[in-house]
Amino acid sequence: MRANRKLWATATICVALVAGVTGCSQDKDKAAADPFAGLTADAIAEKAVTTTKTATSLRMNGTGKTDGQDMTTDFTLDSKGSCKGSMSAGTGGEGKAEILRTGGFTYMKGDDAFWRSTGGEEGASADEAGAMSALLKGRWMKMPSQGDDNDLGSLCDLKTMIKEMDEEDKSDRTGLTRGKDADVDGAAAATLTKKKGAETTTFYVAKEGKPYVLRVVSTGGKEPGTVTFSEYDKPLAVAAPPADQIVDMAELAKLGGS
Repeated sequence: MRANRKLWATATICVALVAGVTGCSQDKDKAAADPFAGLTADAIAEKAVTTTKTATSLRMNGTGKTDGQDMTTDFTLDSKGSCKGSMSAGTGGEGKAEILRTGGFTYMKGDDAFWRSTGGEEGASADEAGAMSALLKGRWMKMPSQGDDNDLGSLCDLKTMIKEMDEEDKSDRTGLTRGKDADVDGAAAATLTKKKGAETTTFYVAKEGKPYVLRVVSTGGKEPGTVTFSEYDKPLAVAAPPADQIVDMAELAKLGGS
C-alpha cells in the first residue's frame, strides 16, 4: 500500500531526527499545547475568572493610582480568612503599613508617616494625629475583622476580593482580542486585550496547569495599574503579634482616637 509506505517512511525519518529537527509530529504537539484552542478571547477570560474563584489562597501585588494617589500593595490571603501583607500610599511621605488577619481580628502596624497621615478622626488636629502615632509606634492596632470600625475586611478576604474583581472587570471581559502569548514571571500566559477609548486592559491567563489569572494591566485610563497574582493554593500560616505589641481599638477610643 502506497499510503502505508509513505506513513512508514515519515515515521522512520521522525525517529531518526528526534534529537531536534523541526517538523514531523512537532506541529501537532505545538497545537495540542494550547489549552484554549477553539475558545474565543472572551471565553478564555470567563474560564480564567471562574477558575480563579476556586483558589484556596493566592498572593497579589500591585502598583497603580487610586483617586489620583499612588498605591502599592502586596498581600497573601486564603479562603479561611487569613491574610498578611503590606500597603503604602502616595509619594508625599504618607508612609507604609503592615497588615495581618487571623483568629477573627485584623492587626495593622504603620510607620510614623502612615499614622500621622491617617490617624485620628476626620478633621483631627496635627497634635491628635501625633499622639496616635506615638501610641502606636512599633505596635499593632487590633480591630475586629468585620464591622464599621474596619474597612480592611474585604482587602483580606479572598472570596470578597475575587468577587469584587469579577464585578469590576466584568465589562472589560467582553470584546477581548487574543494577542501573542507572553511570559509572566516564568509562566506561559495567553494575553487578552480590550481597548476602550484611551484605556487598555490586558489580562494574562496561565496556559499551564489551572487557567488562573496571572496578571491584569490597565493603561491610559484614570486609574492605571498592574496587579500580579501568584502562589496559588499554597498553605498560608499567619500568627497574631505578641500581646505586648498590640493596642486594642477600645484603648484608642478612650484616648479619643478612631
